[in-house]
Amino acid sequence: MLKIPLFPTIFGIIKMINPENNPDYVNAFLDYSATILNKSPNSIREYNYDISMFLKFIKIRFKLTKETDFSKIIIKDISIGTIRKIQLDDIHAFIGYLAREQGSKAATRARKVSTIRIFFKYLNQKADSAYAIKTNPAQNLETPKLDKRQPKYLNLDDSRKLLQITDNADNRNHQRDYAIITLLLNCGMRLSELVEININDIDFSENKLTVIGKGNKERTIYLNQACIKAINEYLAVRPKTGTSTSSQKALFLSERKERISRRTVQHIVYTKLSAAGLDPSKYSVHKLRHTAATLMYQYGHVDIRALQELLGHESISTTEIYTHVDNSQVRDAVESNPLAGL
Repeated sequence: MLKIPLFPTIFGIIKMINPENNPDYVNAFLDYSATILNKSPNSIREYNYDISMFLKFIKIRFKLTKETDFSKIIIKDISIGTIRKIQLDDIHAFIGYLAREQGSKAATRARKVSTIRIFFKYLNQKADSAYAIKTNPAQNLETPKLDKRQPKYLNLDDSRKLLQITDNADNRNHQRDYAIITLLLNCGMRLSELVEININDIDFSENKLTVIGKGNKERTIYLNQACIKAINEYLAVRPKTGTSTSSQKALFLSERKERISRRTVQHIVYTKLSAAGLDPSKYSVHKLRHTAATLMYQYGHVDIRALQELLGHESISTTEIYTHVDNSQVRDAVESNPLAGL
């Protein structure tokens, strides 16, 4: 299981975070989130971005700067005294700004609300710290209501078409690409989980795979025969030499014999969708995760709790989006009514 080093070493691992740009209390919060809350590097990056944006807004709102370009606003000099002056109305103003000026979707605003809530809760609990705040302005902060949308996914025929096109591709990476698409469509794993797979994470005797999901939570994904076959065929042609020390254990390698990047996987999915005659603007790597979950629920009659475990969802409510039904299921339900023949 991934262990995140203590502050300040953490910032050497998590790219795109420069502690020199943050006030000390922000760095302390990020350190707490990584080491105590055990948040993943992706979550720490998001926390850093969200808090930085919020504090830049506060600096403008409190007239502490004349700069309006967020990219040029410095937050390093925002004192804890300023933080103690923030009230719920100021947070509401920030959320309103995101909606009106930034056009942020409800899901984006909800994430930032969550970050702000955790941030102020941390400061409010630091009773003996110089960073302590007596009143938590985010205590009654509500989460924006999210639109309930059905997840987009490929139907069974389109999924088969995508696999067939990928398997028949005439290029030197087709075994790798086919294994990637096969895992995404069969296992419903996240993009971040796929690129981090190491060869020794796979137990071929038990046909299972260990991945590290959100919040650094380890879970087991069981592999069906299609996955095992695709992985073995790729391993037979996977480069045996020339890989860097950091990438030697990686399952999937790029052309440069480095651990494959997220962007490369996204490009692979995009090109294969296009080749299969499917609209790549409608479907993405994450939509393949939706596809896997939906097909398992619709055709495999998978228990919702088992699906929750497979997908690594913390809440059952997140998994329930896959219990949607299509029109044919609605029609079948009506036709199966015992009064239908009367």
